[in-house]
Amino acid sequence: MPSLKSHVVSFVLRHSRKQAFASPENLQRWIAAARKTENHRPPASLHQRLDIEMHTVGGFPVYEIPPKSGEQKRILYLHGGAYVFEITPYHWHLIADMADRLGYAITVPIYPIAPEHDFHAMFGMVGDVYRQMLAETEAEDIVFMGDSAGGNMAVVLTMMAAEEGLSLPSRHVLISPGLDVSLTNPAVFEAERNDPWLGIAGGREAIRLYSAGIDPSDWHISPVYGDLSVLPRTLLLTGSRDLLTPDNLIFAEKARAAGVEIDLVYEEGMFHVWPLIDMPEARRARERIVEFLGENRIVQDTRVRPEQRPAEAAE
Repeated sequence: MPSLKSHVVSFVLRHSRKQAFASPENLQRWIAAARKTENHRPPASLHQRLDIEMHTVGGFPVYEIPPKSGEQKRILYLHGGAYVFEITPYHWHLIADMADRLGYAITVPIYPIAPEHDFHAMFGMVGDVYRQMLAETEAEDIVFMGDSAGGNMAVVLTMMAAEEGLSLPSRHVLISPGLDVSLTNPAVFEAERNDPWLGIAGGREAIRLYSAGIDPSDWHISPVYGDLSVLPRTLLLTGSRDLLTPDNLIFAEKARAAGVEIDLVYEEGMFHVWPLIDMPEARRARERIVEFLGENRIVQDTRVRPEQRPAEAAE
C-alpha cells in the first residue's frame, strides 16, 4: 500500500507541477519562470559531505564527485526535466546518496537544454563527456544512470556510441525513463488520467522544442525503436501512476527479446521519478539501485513482470 507521504506528494504534484504539462502555453510559461530561478549548482549542504569539483565541456559545466579510495567504478548521471528544465536539488540529493553508499565516482553534465538548445547540442555535449570518461575509465567500470528525459538520453547515448564504434557502458539504471514519445500506444492516454505529474499536451511541446525536427518515432528520440541488442544489463524502475509506464513495459519486453537482461521494478501506486522524493518507497527503490550496482552476480528478477500486469499501467 502506498505510504501516506506518497499520497501527499501526489496531491501536491497534481495541483502544481501537473499544470506545467497541461498545455503547450503552460509549459512555455513554466520554462520562462524557471529560467529566473534555476541554479544547477549542488546544494551547499552537499559540499560539506562531498568533495565536488567542476570543469567545463563545450562551455557547459560538468560536476565530478571523486570516488572513495580504491574504487574504479564511475556513474554518468543524466538528469531529467523534460529536456527543458535544469537539474534540481532532488537530483543532487539522489546523486549524493549514491556517492555515499556506493563510493563510485559520479560525473554530472549540466547539458544544454531546450528551447535555447536542441537534440544536437545536448548529445554533442554529453557525447564529448562520455568520450572523456572513456579516456580515463574502462567502459566495463562505467554505468549510465538517468531519470525521465535523462533515462531516454542514457539509452540513446549508448546506441549512438555503438553506432560510432565506441566501447559501451556496463550497466544502465533508468528511473521512470521516457523511451517512446511517438504516442502510438493508446494505453498512454489512459494512463495520463491517473498520473499526478505528467501531461501529454505539455510533454508533446517539450519534445517539439528539443527534437530539432526529428520524427518522434525515430530511435534518436524514441529509443524503443532502436537496436536494443546493444544495451547493457539494465535496472528499470517505473510506477503504476506514470503515463510513461505502458511504454516502459513494452521496452522491457522488447529488450529482453533482443537478449538484454532487464531487472524491472514496477512499483504499485508510484508516480513519475518517485525515487527522487524522500519517502518510504524512494528508500526502497534506492536500496534496489545500490544492490543492482553493487552486486557481482546475476540475480533473477523477482519483481512483477510486464506480462503479469498488462493493464495496471493504465489504471
